[in-house]
Amino acid sequence: MSDQDPGSVPDQPWPQPQPQPSRPWQWRWVALVVVLVLACGGAAAVAVVAGELSREGTKPLWITYEVTGTAKDVDVTYPTWQDGDLSTARLTLRTLPWTGELKTKGFMKGGSFAVTLGESGGEVACAVTVDDGTVRTASASGAFATAICSGF
Repeated sequence: MSDQDPGSVPDQPWPQPQPQPSRPWQWRWVALVVVLVLACGGAAAVAVVAGELSREGTKPLWITYEVTGTAKDVDVTYPTWQDGDLSTARLTLRTLPWTGELKTKGFMKGGSFAVTLGESGGEVACAVTVDDGTVRTASASGAFATAICSGF
């Protein structure tokens, strides 16, 4: 007779899990390839954007400013660009309509063309047209009112 309890299972060695060989080098190569692909894609995007900005900065553009209306005393303020530098021009108009054209390079978006009526009031409308088809308009009436064409 055996010393073991009939309900017990004899001692058997359970198979021990074998350690899997470590392969951290595979993940490092995958991570390196992903980083290189992302870096190359980012560099290509920067090069494309820089080239486009350079072309836009040297492309000549025509900007047309217009003022119409019944006012007799109007102050006009508008941006001018020359050799990439932004400056502001100011005029006082005694009769309308008035049109001004500006040929420029290095155009910077976001200009603002303001037409301010004098003490005698009246009505005015302003319009700005950019070579690329951008058109902005505004109107104002009354003493010291201002029409602003912006965002061109």
